Amino acid sequence: MGEVRFDDKVAIITGAGAGLGKSHALFLASRGAKVVVNDLGGAMDGTGSDSAAAQVVVDEIKAAGGEATPDFNNVLEGEKIVKTAVDAYGKVDIVVNNAGILRDISLMKQAPEDWDLVLKVHLYGTWSVSKAAFPIMRENKYGRFVMTTSAAGLFGNFGQTNYSAAKLGILGFANTLKLEGAKYDVKVNTIAPIAGTRLTETIMPPNLIEALKPAFVTPLVGLLCSDQCPDTGQVYAVGGGFFAKVAILQAQGTLLPIDKDITPEDILAVHDKIANMEGAIEPKNLGEASMPLMSKFVGK
Repeated sequence: MGEVRFDDKVAIITGAGAGLGKSHALFLASRGAKVVVNDLGGAMDGTGSDSAAAQVVVDEIKAAGGEATPDFNNVLEGEKIVKTAVDAYGKVDIVVNNAGILRDISLMKQAPEDWDLVLKVHLYGTWSVSKAAFPIMRENKYGRFVMTTSAAGLFGNFGQTNYSAAKLGILGFANTLKLEGAKYDVKVNTIAPIAGTRLTETIMPPNLIEALKPAFVTPLVGLLCSDQCPDTGQVYAVGGGFFAKVAILQAQGTLLPIDKDITPEDILAVHDKIANMEGAIEPKNLGEASMPLMSKFVGK
């Protein structure tokens, strides 16, 4: 197995001024990628801006002999970010949608702006950058997207209804983009990272922050961005040396007859069959998920 490299590849990393994004940018550049380091330089809650964040990372990449260009646009302006890449390097091969903010607050206390801004940065930002890059990848018949979801979106976390909704929305977006990109060798995978960054340092003890360095997440991102990327449409939990596929499963379930009304009592009577996950399947698309029902009507 040869070294995973990115020679002649152009990568956009959003939110690359610090934390996970910075780690991804430094690694890809060290392996030959030309990197667009995108970061608005805002605060953790999405307010403000500071161009120094992206520029410092670009300077570090260049000092190490790599190639990089800063981009200071908001991720809601994906076309501008992609234009930076095309103007500097002529194409886009890789997009790592990493930018994010936090406004953690319980639903009862959540203001509309706490909901709106978190969804805009995470979900709309992912859409905006991906939408702008996808036509170029289709034209070149090559592309790699790495999306960033969260265990909060996959499983829930108290006080993060806004963040959880946005992060699970990203997974829904990725699940369909993988289908639209398949015949163009555009692969789409998603990570659910746990890492010690400015978004988590306020809730993690120092020893855990040290154990969960962003550098332990980045190697998986590197693989998923590469020619050697083993699959598309996958979700991986990653952090602190732990790597695990995460999947949405559907039970075998049961079919009730529809030649008469179905009652809540009918459903309760077979609830154990409905909830039994033995032999569960992992549908790859809507068609596969619907097959147990549709097979009932095939030939009728």
